[in-house]
Amino acid sequence: MAKILVVDDAAFMRMMIKDILTKNGFEVVGEAADGAQAVDKYQELKPDLVTMDITMPEVDGIEALKRIRAIDPNARVIVCSAMGQQAMVIDAIQAGAKDFIVKPFQADRVVEAVQKALR
Repeated sequence: MAKILVVDDAAFMRMMIKDILTKNGFEVVGEAADGAQAVDKYQELKPDLVTMDITMPEVDGIEALKRIRAIDPNARVIVCSAMGQQAMVIDAIQAGAKDFIVKPFQADRVVEAVQKALR
């Protein structure tokens, strides 16, 4: 069972992703509310995959992605963005994100992205 770290500054968004993932057989091993927390939790929990919100206070998702990839070049990170953040998504992919999912989340798209990234 794949272990996943869910990162989003909005608790209800984390809950939504966690719900989709657990219903589809994944294990959510941790949550983080900002990029700095995400990096700490990544080192502590060593998840198989991270879902990373792009827009967060303090340390944003792209910076957190870069820091995680600096620690672990093989880190698998999927970024989550709201509509209209195409430029940020491109930055994230260039920084090493495996895929992206757009809010509001569609369960099948989330599952597809996670399965693809874990392959």
